[in-house]
Formats: sequence, C-alpha cells, structure tokens
Amino acid sequence: MKNFSANLLFQFRVVVEGKASARRICEERIVMFASRNARTAVAAANRIGTNASYTYVNDEGNPVHFEFVGVRDMMCLGPECEPGVVWYTVSERLQPMERKNRLVLSPQEQLERASR
Repeated sequence: MKNFSANLLFQFRVVVEGKASARRICEERIVMFASRNARTAVAAANRIGTNASYTYVNDEGNPVHFEFVGVRDMMCLGPECEPGVVWYTVSERLQPMERKNRLVLSPQEQLERASR
C-alpha cells in the first residue's frame, strides 16, 4: 500500500426562488489515504469527494447543496507524510461547477499526478 493525497474542491450552492447565485462559497480540502496504486487512488479520491456531498435547508428555508466539484490535485506521498492529515480552506469562486473543466483535473491528469 502507498499513501496518497488529493486536493478536493467543493461548492455550497444555495437555491433561492429556484435560482442559484453565480458566486459561491467553496471549500478545498486535502485528504490523505492509502491505496494499492494510482488507478485505485484516483477512484478513492473521487469516492471520498462524492460521499462528502450533502443537502440541507438553511434558516431562510432555502436548500443548500454542498457539492463535490472535482479533484484539483493528486500526489503519491513518501514515508515522510503522516497518514490521516486533513487540511482545508474556504473561499469564494465564480460558478465553480460550471467552470470545473478549468478548475479541476481530468481523470487522465489525476492518474498522471498520482503515478508520479
């Protein structure tokens, strides 16, 4: 087993009167996990992100969707990294899901990064 990290991008999409604003609060988090190889690591990173998605209703009665946008970076880690370390940051971005092709790695890029 090897240790990997993935930088995952999420968005909070609030729907008010049937419409979501273009500018959304986003979260980036780096997760670490063990996997057999780069291919299974890419699948694991995407599964972690997808499983973290959820929906709730805010105090104003509007649905809020916390959505996985995609993987921003992938790394195979050496023995110097401790397993289980998580880091995240919150920022505001313009239409992250609609611009995901420019913001996150394609499946091929994820595999290439994890294979390094």
